[in-house]
Amino acid sequence: MPSSPARPDRATPPRRRGALRRTGEWCARNFVTVLVLWVAALAGLQVLQHTYGGDYSDDFSLPGTQSQDGLDVLKAHAPQAGGYSAQVVLHDADKPLTSVSDQVATAVSDLQKLPDVLSAQNPLPSSGSTPPPPPDPNTGPLSTDQKTAYITVRFSVQPSTLDPSYLDGVDDAVRPLRSAGVEVEYGGPLGELARPEPSDRTSEAIGFGVAIVVLLIGFGSLLAAVLPLVTALICALCGLALLGLLAAAATFATVSPTLATMIGIGVGIDYALFLVTRHRQNLVDGQDPVTAAGNAAATSGHAVLLSGCTVIIALSGLWVSGIGFIGKLGLAAAVTVVTAVLGALTLVPAVLGLIGRRIDRVRVRKPVAETVPAPEGAVPGGWHRYAQRVERRPWWFLAGGVVLLAVLSFPVLFIQLGHIGDGADPKSFTDRRAFDLMSTAFGPGSNGPLTLVIDQSKVPSSDRSALADQAQKAQKAQKAQTNVPDAAVITPLTATSDGDVLTATAYSVAAPQDERTTSLTNRLTDDVLPQAVSGYDASTYVTGTTAAQVDFLDIVSSRLPLIIAVVVGLAFLVILAVFRGLLVALKAAVLNVLSIAASYGVVVAVFQWGWGGPALGVSGKVPIESYVPMMMFAIVFGLSMDYEIFLLSRIHEAWVRTGDARASVAHALEITARVITCAALIMVSVFAAFVISDNIVVKMLGLGLAASVLIDATVVRLLLVPAVMTLLGRAAWWIPGPLDRILPHLDAEGGAEGCAETRAEPAGPVGKM
Repeated sequence: MPSSPARPDRATPPRRRGALRRTGEWCARNFVTVLVLWVAALAGLQVLQHTYGGDYSDDFSLPGTQSQDGLDVLKAHAPQAGGYSAQVVLHDADKPLTSVSDQVATAVSDLQKLPDVLSAQNPLPSSGSTPPPPPDPNTGPLSTDQKTAYITVRFSVQPSTLDPSYLDGVDDAVRPLRSAGVEVEYGGPLGELARPEPSDRTSEAIGFGVAIVVLLIGFGSLLAAVLPLVTALICALCGLALLGLLAAAATFATVSPTLATMIGIGVGIDYALFLVTRHRQNLVDGQDPVTAAGNAAATSGHAVLLSGCTVIIALSGLWVSGIGFIGKLGLAAAVTVVTAVLGALTLVPAVLGLIGRRIDRVRVRKPVAETVPAPEGAVPGGWHRYAQRVERRPWWFLAGGVVLLAVLSFPVLFIQLGHIGDGADPKSFTDRRAFDLMSTAFGPGSNGPLTLVIDQSKVPSSDRSALADQAQKAQKAQKAQTNVPDAAVITPLTATSDGDVLTATAYSVAAPQDERTTSLTNRLTDDVLPQAVSGYDASTYVTGTTAAQVDFLDIVSSRLPLIIAVVVGLAFLVILAVFRGLLVALKAAVLNVLSIAASYGVVVAVFQWGWGGPALGVSGKVPIESYVPMMMFAIVFGLSMDYEIFLLSRIHEAWVRTGDARASVAHALEITARVITCAALIMVSVFAAFVISDNIVVKMLGLGLAASVLIDATVVRLLLVPAVMTLLGRAAWWIPGPLDRILPHLDAEGGAEGCAETRAEPAGPVGKM
């Protein structure tokens, strides 16, 4: 039989000293020991990280994909043609490059001598020979006016993963060309290696500065404002050092430390703020500092622990993608979430014990803690009046929130996933200048050539000539013109030295990140090449950097729904186990998905549609990086649980005490609105500060996370959640009896151990209005 949503038992549970209360009190009482341990841990981890820590790299493969299989075939049959290619682009506006042919030959020779270089192709015709007519359109390596050319350098490893000092050898090799007045730029992965080393310190400083201002205005106390920032910074530094040690054992993407910093600082400030706010209210209620810190750990500490676990669960859902690169991004962020939780439960109580009752001694305005409901007869505050309006007109607030989310979500219907090319980088980057030179001289497709591979090793020698003729006819109509849509040129097929493999190069009519290039890659892979070898026992592949990016996109797109289902399902079960309300858990899942869709819409409008992209330093319109929606979903869904659990725990607390479902919503909204607003503004400022990064993906993540937190903390937490909970009333807390018995019992704010010593709330404001 399903359990009834009748009013729960109001009897006060017996006092129990739970683990979090004991931990909080011990840390507050023995603050010297705890602080010394944290400082020692911070110093020790920094030393270990600098001594044994690893480097971050974007070197990852996609085993089992056709692009990786094609690369393996090339490596086995034509090592000089395999590997990873990059361009050294040459341009001279005043004279043809043939006038510096000796310097070009010297540069090519010196490039071939560098470590990890398989081959380097001279773009100029050999001395005294007649150059072959260029294809129409000309895709290189020498432009029609002979003023632009590119040296194709093939590496045995991904060039972007090499040490930056490797560029010294490249610079030495091309120095004669630069001395002759030739502009030399590095394109592709080699250009990525030459990018300036990213620094997030400016972003971090901006985020911290805004956070101090918000906390000072919101709570008035200098120490109460600085404490969450200091503890969050210490925890984030410890987490980043641990991540550096993990990077020595596994390969983490270069964006990993930035992502970990964003998440670690954001949740670290939030978690500390929740505890400090509760602690200061406990002091106002007359508790001594040690007891107040213990009670804060027993109540808000429970919410922090549960919220942190939910964030980690959501981030762990990224492993469902089956791509180690994405799973490790989630692991990197989870490391700093773990240190943030540990810091909130130990370091924050220790600092509170050190400060004691002096927490509000230095002030910029009258300090405030939680907003306590006004006594009966007193003039209600602004949040109280707002809560009453929501209670009186829940349908209006629900409709307004839904319409706003729908408008913000509209652009997501037109989302284009892809890879952000070098053309979106600042013009100060050499890879951007190389991209522009290549696009102007050879067309945008020259920046992302596709290597076509036909493995005919199982085809009898007598049939190979006929196979080559058939494949050539399938690809071309005449000369260099191709009959394949979106292909500008497909070069003639050539056999490897052992005769087992045929290769050609296809150039798109568009840039590598354009949808037409993605369509061309899929068309070649699925239709053109299989038809070209029809009737023969041959295997076909499309490989190269652009092809690998398309394979990556296909994998991410196909597995994004699964990740969404797993993360939403896990969060649904967590909320259900905590609050024992089927409709509460369903409401949390649905509203979180809606808020994330709205943040996707903001990202699409800014980056893909170009609404404000130039103001953020983005050149033109760019697709949404394929893994950004996946990362955003896992991160935002986890972070949104902070505010969800914080607000619902107070609603549930009042519901357990009074049995008045509607008034409990207004009561909880009144006492949490200030903290939720301040916490959200802080996290928004931390995330938004990263839009000044030179990395487009970091910009995208920073804006997307900032928008999602802002939407979640305002439209969802202050409009939709109160409205839906008011409309649901007592039914919100209904749960079928068999399900209630199966689910584990989790405590959001330490009800059993914290209820006996939490302050007595005035009954009047939570009664029926």
